[in-house]
Amino acid sequence: MSYIEKKEKNRETYCYFVKKFSFMGKQHKISKYMGKNPLVSKEEYLQKNLERITEQEHELKKPFLPKELAFERLLEKTEKHAIYLNNLMEAKQNKLVVEKQIVKEFVFNSNNIEGSKLPKKELEKIFENRKSSYANKNEILEAENSIKAFKYLKDEFYFSLPQIKKLYKILTKSLVMETGDHYPKGFRKTELVVGNEKTIEPEQIKPELKKLLDWHKKNKKSYPLKLAFDFHSRYETIHPFRDANGRTGRLITNKILMQNKYPLMIVFKDNKKAYFNAIKKARENKNKEYYHFMLNQQLKSYKLTKRISEQ
Repeated sequence: MSYIEKKEKNRETYCYFVKKFSFMGKQHKISKYMGKNPLVSKEEYLQKNLERITEQEHELKKPFLPKELAFERLLEKTEKHAIYLNNLMEAKQNKLVVEKQIVKEFVFNSNNIEGSKLPKKELEKIFENRKSSYANKNEILEAENSIKAFKYLKDEFYFSLPQIKKLYKILTKSLVMETGDHYPKGFRKTELVVGNEKTIEPEQIKPELKKLLDWHKKNKKSYPLKLAFDFHSRYETIHPFRDANGRTGRLITNKILMQNKYPLMIVFKDNKKAYFNAIKKARENKNKEYYHFMLNQQLKSYKLTKRISEQ
């Protein structure tokens, strides 16, 4: 949150640009003297001083960045991009417009990872509530459900077993799997093999998800990117549903980012194989390779967001 603070002294008015933010449970404040009765708004001032304010905020956050994610300054670069984007969108007052475009990219890439071939131009029609002529109606419905699921995620979702099940329900409503069957209700009740590896037994799903939710609650004030990455890998290891685990998992990861004021993250379809391999590495406790992949996807997402925001 930023604002202009006015201070009176000796019948003179002195103005300051002030930005307050919370990071890992601690409050921080940046204050910049603007002069006497400046003729610029806080947005104009922020845009003119974007680099300087971003750098100062980054310096305040830098001591808190975890060493296990610091790959040749990749983490610092990613964190700085996140700060810059938030400042840029506040200055240009275009956060909702940019978010809509990024959600579109997220849905396109997330569904494509799971096998959708829906062209982006058809997805554009769906976002604009226009009729799509695409032949595969199941993939059209999948996109429509994904848009509804993201809205639910943003506006209503909180971390609990019923909410995870509801997110899955919205995402898979009336959809047909590759087998030709409709998606089953609730958590899976059968064994499942993913990538030649057996997932946990069905009776372990609820206890393991409860452990994950307890872990998330206890670690909510830890470094947000690591929190999001760790939640994602643990969730995918549990694999609570018959299908749509990746789609629900990538959505919930973005909820953690949104709650901590980070821009949205996309796992890009072009990096599908590397993504599955990274999840596998995390399952084997080879977290360094997993973190490196996720940070690169985060940075790639932020570069795309920056291009959209600067248009």
